Amino acid sequence: MAFTNTFHQFLLFAILLCIGLSSFQSSAISHEPSMVKRHEEWMVQHRRTYKDNVEKERRFQIFQKNVNLIEAHNKKNKSYSLSVNQFADLTDEEFEKMYASAKVPESRHSNSQRTPFKYEGYTSVPASINWVTMGAVTPIRNQGTCGSCWAFAAIATVESLTWIKTGKSYDLSEQQIVDCDRYGKDRGCNGGYADGAYNWIINNRGVTTEASYPYVGYQQYYCYRAQSAVTIKGYQFVPNNSERAMQQAVANQPIAVYVESKGYNFKYYSGGLFTGQCGTATDHVVAVVGYGTTTDGYPYWLIKNSWGTGWGENGYMRMLRNVNDPRGLCGIALYPTYPTN
Repeated sequence: MAFTNTFHQFLLFAILLCIGLSSFQSSAISHEPSMVKRHEEWMVQHRRTYKDNVEKERRFQIFQKNVNLIEAHNKKNKSYSLSVNQFADLTDEEFEKMYASAKVPESRHSNSQRTPFKYEGYTSVPASINWVTMGAVTPIRNQGTCGSCWAFAAIATVESLTWIKTGKSYDLSEQQIVDCDRYGKDRGCNGGYADGAYNWIINNRGVTTEASYPYVGYQQYYCYRAQSAVTIKGYQFVPNNSERAMQQAVANQPIAVYVESKGYNFKYYSGGLFTGQCGTATDHVVAVVGYGTTTDGYPYWLIKNSWGTGWGENGYMRMLRNVNDPRGLCGIALYPTYPTN
């Protein structure tokens, strides 16, 4: 009798276990095709192909993990949202190698090439300014998988300075910087310095147009000769650890800044007021092309990125300004620099 009861209990447990496993498998099967379909659609959208099914499966697992991170964030009551963009099948390490390769300016560390801050005495700082709507900023571009953000940010600020000084808009060549600025510390698609790009433009007596030297997304073997369209006389650093000094500078012209971009919050940003999370180990260069205040009273920097219009707010970010840390959010106030003429 005891054996019979034990057997019946075991049989009941086995049946319940099978029902549970069946339910779990059914749930997993119903979920899996949905994510697979999303990945397939994402591949088409971003023209992504893989060498074989093994690689495709590995990328799918990375994609699924990143999608889950993004969706978990968007369920929270945050001031900014994330989206499944072109980086969704990359590991953190791959992203850092391709896109987070900017170098910290050595001249800032050594205090060399220091000149007085041009806008030190500028007190008529407006409450907001937007160089994009004023016409001083060229359209958003995409650096692709080349780690050339430093060239894009430098060129963006030179384009804007030229418009401010002459009223003429020039679409200038990042590719010329990537190909030709190879004898100093800059390393083309493997990272560089915004001030290094300025130095090259000064020494070359100018930079040519995008039409004359179009962007290809990799460092070409040769540096081609091209007629310069625009030049600059020098460059300066904004006093570091001072968002007030940054505001003085941006009130007069867009500037290049270094930020930490490797966190998933930054790389998947799609809109709203960005408030972090991020550290201050800067690895990416962008242009600050304005500042303002949100409708609910929060101050922000308007950032022009070089990751295409599919990232952020059509290629731009609004980042929280005047934070408690003197280094600024994501280290934005550590190494601001701008060209002079």
